[in-house]
Amino acid sequence: MAIRSYTSRRELEEHHFPPAVTILVPLVAILLQALLPRPFPKLGVLELPLIVTVFFAVSRRSPVAGTLIGAVIGLLQDALTSNPIGVNGMAKSVIGYIGASISLQIDVDNITTRFLMNFVFYLLNRALLFLVNRRLLGVSDFHVMWGHELLYAAINAVIAVPIFLLLDRTKSRE
Repeated sequence: MAIRSYTSRRELEEHHFPPAVTILVPLVAILLQALLPRPFPKLGVLELPLIVTVFFAVSRRSPVAGTLIGAVIGLLQDALTSNPIGVNGMAKSVIGYIGASISLQIDVDNITTRFLMNFVFYLLNRALLFLVNRRLLGVSDFHVMWGHELLYAAINAVIAVPIFLLLDRTKSRE
């Protein structure tokens, strides 16, 4: 007689990571984000904490976990930048939630999907940062040049694909 399993799709495909990876990868991404643009200003276009947020959110496949991951990474990023505390936390929380929710519906292990996700999430992140700064905080001199942002989104998406492939190797085998 066949045995039926009542395990959901999310539970079957939810990935786990060693605690060291879960802590160190976001910290390294945040530190690189804060330190690299000083000696190399052109690297300021990279949004490594966003890439890591998207990776962990879609790998965990839990909207609650994605939201928390985004909030923690965003708040730590705010602590190391001149942004008011919470601006990146809000934006990355939304992106973590959406990323985890999308990962329940589509195959996020496909390279094309990963590229498109990172491209769209970069633009969404910039739009959320714009809205928070302009509407909630009333910062009138916060401007976004959307033509440049499209180029930066493409650069980040290209960088995200090999980072995702590297981080895939850190998944726990259970």
